Amino acid sequence: MQVPLQVTFRNTAKSEAVEAEIRKRVEKLSRYHGGIISCRVVVEAPLQNKQKGGLYKIRIDLTCPEGKLEVNREPDPRNQAHQDVYVALRDAFAAAGRQLEQYTERRKGEVKVHEEIPSGKITHLSPMEDYGTITTSDDRDIYFHRNSVLNTNFDALTIGTAVQFREEDGDKGPQARNVKVV
Repeated sequence: MQVPLQVTFRNTAKSEAVEAEIRKRVEKLSRYHGGIISCRVVVEAPLQNKQKGGLYKIRIDLTCPEGKLEVNREPDPRNQAHQDVYVALRDAFAAAGRQLEQYTERRKGEVKVHEEIPSGKITHLSPMEDYGTITTSDDRDIYFHRNSVLNTNFDALTIGTAVQFREEDGDKGPQARNVKVV
């Protein structure tokens, strides 16, 4: 990092042990994602409540060459694990790591591309033999079995129904699985 790590404690005294844990986690992030320019971490202790312990809030601001990343871990009140500052730090730094991975992938141009889901229309049904045929937009015929239909009953299908499916190789050629009515 080009700028020294900045750690701020709110509603609590500075803790050398917590700061050492933060430094260790920032070092690990820097090792795997070398483009970090600066890092600022805010540890906010809960306000003292006589009834029960509060939850720690962690904020991490990272500056990278092409932008800023921010992790602002507001604790889920149902998850009492964040009463422990080390658990709150673990979760916040895990989120920061995921954001840095996505940032690095975008920077390298490695954005995940979802494949197009094949579609077609039902052109043949044989209810007595439990199968049908889907014709795709490029005029290929794909076999499907009754058990491949997901979001409706096979017996409710009609010729001309538009469907989406996953294609795989079967014993006698291409066949459809996960057939869904559009």
